[in-house]
Amino acid sequence: MHPGGPILSGKIPTPEGTYICPGIEGATNWFSPSYNPDTGLFYVLALENCNIFFAKPRKFVAGETFYNTGTNHSSTERSEKILLALSPADGKIVWSYPQVGTGRSWGGTLTTAGGLLFFGDDSESLEAVDARTGRVLWHFNTGQVMRASPMTYAVDGVQYVAVAAGGDVFNFSLPH
Repeated sequence: MHPGGPILSGKIPTPEGTYICPGIEGATNWFSPSYNPDTGLFYVLALENCNIFFAKPRKFVAGETFYNTGTNHSSTERSEKILLALSPADGKIVWSYPQVGTGRSWGGTLTTAGGLLFFGDDSESLEAVDARTGRVLWHFNTGQVMRASPMTYAVDGVQYVAVAAGGDVFNFSLPH
């Protein structure tokens, strides 16, 4: 089992460019995960992509903006988001659900005590899957890229799920 933290590839950016995976936006660095104690699973959205990393060595000058590296996305590189259910005990993937799209969504996951897993999929929909199996249960196309993770709240005993997409907030009640 890995002790946590970054796994170093040994690849170093060069002035000519070095192809490195995952890319600067890749893996699951930005998308909030969730854990469900009933299923014992940890859920993450991972972005599979690579970038060309460049080193542009220059001397640091106090008071000036300093960039010693940069990245480019290869024009032939395809990005893909994948919803993963992981076993925290051994780090193994229990199930996965590849997304359709270009890897532009930024929302994470939300799991409920009722066995649902909500997330903003990569085709601009709020989607719900079975938290144990990953089986698709429901989706609603917002028509906008999701940059936020879904959330839940209750009012007068009714549970709601909400997500911000584009400039809108969508709210749905769950049956009880």
